[in-house]
Amino acid sequence: MDSNLDQYAVGWGTLALINANLAQLKGRSGLWWFVGSLIGGPVVTFFLALADPVRTESSGEG
Repeated sequence: MDSNLDQYAVGWGTLALINANLAQLKGRSGLWWFVGSLIGGPVVTFFLALADPVRTESSGEG
């Protein structure tokens, strides 16, 4: 029984790390998405996958 729980926890933590990386690639806070993923797991992954990247205004114009 402990082995199954350990595998579940490792998988959940791995998913949270992947979500944090994906959030950073989209210009979002990796830390908050990591914490959210620890709480919400695959549901948070779904919303992160649908989220658009953050758009920043380029300072080179003008």
